[in-house]
Amino acid sequence: MRVYLDNNATTPLAEEVKKEMADSAGIFGNASSMHKDGMLSRNLLEKARQKVSSGLGCSPDELIFTGCGTESDNIAIQGFLRGTDKKHIITSKIEHPAVLNVFKYLHNNGYEVTYLDVDEYGAVDPELLAGALRKDTALVSIMTANNEIGTIQPVKEISERIREYSKDIVFHTDAVQGFGKTDIDVKKMGVDMMSVSAHKINGPKGVGALFIRKGVKIKPVFIGGHHERGLRPGTENVQGIAGFGKAVEIAMAGMKEKNEKTGRLRDKLKEGIIRSIPNIKINGHPETVLPNTLNVSFRDVEGESIIMMLDMEGISVSTGSACTSGTLEASHVLLSIGLDHASAQGSVRFSLGVYNNEQEIGYVLEKLPGIISRLRDMSPLAKKSECK
Repeated sequence: MRVYLDNNATTPLAEEVKKEMADSAGIFGNASSMHKDGMLSRNLLEKARQKVSSGLGCSPDELIFTGCGTESDNIAIQGFLRGTDKKHIITSKIEHPAVLNVFKYLHNNGYEVTYLDVDEYGAVDPELLAGALRKDTALVSIMTANNEIGTIQPVKEISERIREYSKDIVFHTDAVQGFGKTDIDVKKMGVDMMSVSAHKINGPKGVGALFIRKGVKIKPVFIGGHHERGLRPGTENVQGIAGFGKAVEIAMAGMKEKNEKTGRLRDKLKEGIIRSIPNIKINGHPETVLPNTLNVSFRDVEGESIIMMLDMEGISVSTGSACTSGTLEASHVLLSIGLDHASAQGSVRFSLGVYNNEQEIGYVLEKLPGIISRLRDMSPLAKKSECK
């Protein structure tokens, strides 16, 4: 049996998405060409734009397609800052590297950055954010939901605090993990820009989108042609974008029921781990959390060892963000919520998807306790704890 529980890293392509992409493969014209072949591609492109914008609650002319969530984040943040003289920007300490590393780059290039602390559950306090706002604040970027621990941020309340202070400060949110798993409506949430990605919702890799509210001025980060309002120049990946549109259409249909099912499976896994394995800690908010995400710290065990042994049993999980898997450093997210280095490095993220079932969760609960027990028997950390 093979059990895939790393859906926050990427998701399998939905069969309907595969069909949509296969059907569109024969439409090969350049969407910028004026002849019939080009118009067929343009029609596919705009049909997908309508679907994705509908899923976000914005109009199609407020949406551009990009190559991924990281690209969307960079266009939003750097593109806006290129058009303003203000040099103060705000983010949280638990952002995805796609945002956090942009802010670090900007800090090294003349910007003053405020990194907001989070509470023990990984939530940003809107009042703390309000206290950090200044006359020279240009932009705030706070994620919709954390990719490692699943905590959902109070985005609407954050937006309200920003608007109370100034209507000129732009608010961007990286909603790559939240899209399809929580209610998204850019107007109700009060955001100016939002980044999303196809491969987190059973769509293809290499396709993302960026909502830019009408009136927000963005200068190009990439220089080239007229494509995507001149903000993402280069011939569009029409086949991938068509797949993205279909993935959004599927994700929005019965989202509540699908999330309830995933949440039940996640809770079964959590309860089973709590019941069968001692000395653990569940990370993230107990209630305001993505329905598919479970992050657990296993005391006296290294997370990478757990991943390797689970993989040998046919179970795919991760220690956190796939974009930080190449580093041996402890997760910045887990350290920010107060975990010590040992607990952070002993953490595993189980992220479920729409295709997981009860049999798979039962299989994980059958294999995991023995793996943790064996690793603790070999662990010098566990032996040190016994001596205390």
